[in-house]
Amino acid sequence: MTNITQDRERHTVHWFRKGLRLHDNPSLRAGLVGATTYRCIFILDPWFAGSSNVGINKWRFLLQCLEDLDNSLHKLGSRLFVIRGQPTDALPKLFKEWGTTSFTFEYDPEPFGKHRDKHIKEMCADLGISVSSHVSHTLYDLEAIITRNNGHSPLTYHRFQDVIASLGPPPEALDGIDDKVIGNAYTPICDDHNDKYGVPTLEELGFETEDLGSPTWQGGETEALARLERHLQRKAWVASFAKPKMSPQSLLASPCGLSPYLRFGCLSTRNFYHRLTRLYVSIKKADPPLSLHGQLLWREFFYCAATNNANFDRMEGNPICVQIPWDKNPQALAKWASGQTGFPWIDAIMIQLREEGWIHHLSRHAVACFLTRGDLWLSWEEGMKVFEELLLDADWSVNAGSWMWHSNSSFFQQFFSCYCPVRFGRKADPNGDFIRKYLPVLRYYPRAHIHEPWTAPENVQKACKCVIGKDYPLPMVHHPTVASINSERMKQVYIQLKKYRGPGNGLVSPNGPNIYNQRPKCDRYDLSSNKENVYAMNDDENSDNLFK
Repeated sequence: MTNITQDRERHTVHWFRKGLRLHDNPSLRAGLVGATTYRCIFILDPWFAGSSNVGINKWRFLLQCLEDLDNSLHKLGSRLFVIRGQPTDALPKLFKEWGTTSFTFEYDPEPFGKHRDKHIKEMCADLGISVSSHVSHTLYDLEAIITRNNGHSPLTYHRFQDVIASLGPPPEALDGIDDKVIGNAYTPICDDHNDKYGVPTLEELGFETEDLGSPTWQGGETEALARLERHLQRKAWVASFAKPKMSPQSLLASPCGLSPYLRFGCLSTRNFYHRLTRLYVSIKKADPPLSLHGQLLWREFFYCAATNNANFDRMEGNPICVQIPWDKNPQALAKWASGQTGFPWIDAIMIQLREEGWIHHLSRHAVACFLTRGDLWLSWEEGMKVFEELLLDADWSVNAGSWMWHSNSSFFQQFFSCYCPVRFGRKADPNGDFIRKYLPVLRYYPRAHIHEPWTAPENVQKACKCVIGKDYPLPMVHHPTVASINSERMKQVYIQLKKYRGPGNGLVSPNGPNIYNQRPKCDRYDLSSNKENVYAMNDDENSDNLFK
């Protein structure tokens, strides 16, 4: 009789990964249907948590997300179970201990996640455990986009927009988990839960926190939803859906900023999308343009491009990436990463990134161009790794895709234009307030010299208590010279690519299959007539809005 009762009972385990929220969580909802017991777990997977390339700000944000999730579950009579170890080792032991019959998790569209989940599903099948996994980290089921695009990921944003327009709007977001959804299910909680399954502190994970400042970004679903409300209160912006003007204030973290919360899944993309849509319709009485949802759609575009490309985060073996012969210079890379290039605009951005875990999307353009095609001619892969460590919203697909874009390695970019680290800085931060905030060593420099302190006379440098070459480094390169050289190098790369024609007049890489079968010919570019653009400030109006 006991065995029959046991067979009828449903004991669910839900595995939180990226979707660290209770609202719009279809996988958790599915696990609660008819459940007798349910437990929500988060595994500190060494692939993420134990990695040396995860900075302290990113760690702190994650732990705050988990604490908030635990608090929300506690209000529902449940708790979060934080498990340490690799999933393939930890899960079978837990399943046996808890008598698990049902296992749920959010669908992971990235190649590593799909590979991992395939093995997890096979393991569950061997154990007789049912598995339920639903799409909720992206707006659409990416496979539906790929299918509609003849079995290939759209590799231009305009083509991507055409495909999703044919699919219609994404599914509506689901409401949050409440007592009604939970029903009669309950979570068995032991007295020593905090000791066994509590959210660890930074100190317990081995971090030194004495010099750690207050967080600029507070992690968690509660904060994410509060920020969403503040974001949607900006009705004038929603009504005009105009690109905000660049200002020194916009370079700083905004109380309405959402990108880290989308990356960790504290905020549902579908919730954001449809709340934005409904607000626009209430103001304009018309369907919103695709550009209103640009932040989310660029994210979706990169996820779609990456989902079936395991080498998306590298140049070699990546069929959509131009094979550019980048230099290797560890010393130059270290200066860039630590904010010691001698260009105050670039250095201030990198210090902000290191201290706060976030930088404005045009700041990202600037430092990425400087590292790659603009000044240092170093591989975008190196920059991507630094962002992976420090940037709160740098997930795998978007981070790699953005770096390929900025370095002109993929996604159809006009490579003859280049951000000037001085002129760009002057336009974005004309008074130098941003520079003074993050580079206090330059705080006494006047506006005339703050962006080029090496041009200040020696007596001015001494009066400002900062002698260039002693208290702050000289510029590590002469920008006009190296930018011109690198523009010519990039020109030669694309001239070589013109020799490799694929079907439909696309381009193919000599090291891989067709990479640009949806792109115009290289003949479109008249490189020789654009040398003056090497020194120009380029606002890049067609750049992604993902990082506002």
